[in-house]
Amino acid sequence: MTEPVRVDVWLWAVRVFTTRSIATAACRAGHVRINGDRVKAAAQVRVGDEVRARTDREHILVVRALLRKRVGAAVAAEAVEDRTPPPPPRTEVALGMVRDRGSGRPTKRDRREIERLLGSASSEPGRSSERS
Repeated sequence: MTEPVRVDVWLWAVRVFTTRSIATAACRAGHVRINGDRVKAAAQVRVGDEVRARTDREHILVVRALLRKRVGAAVAAEAVEDRTPPPPPRTEVALGMVRDRGSGRPTKRDRREIERLLGSASSEPGRSSERS
């Protein structure tokens, strides 16, 4: 039987976090759970445990192999079963107004149309829509 591994080391080894100190900080902040329980960085992870780690989104991982050192991506993929649901599709903002990606900043005309659609007043600070 293999010895259990610290959860922060395992998360770093399977490439969920880029550094071990970031993994430790995530544990300290309460962003890591093993089988539903919040854990400290020194908590032991075993084969079959479900680990939930929150980064930009929540990752749901099942431990398949224990790793103590950072390994290549192919080996790391074999050590973990990823049950993370796919991210939700991106929604368009501004009531259906669609801008092409990479088209640059909106022109003055585009900005005025966006403001009209959103129903907002002048966006410049210190100016009001009413004149005195």
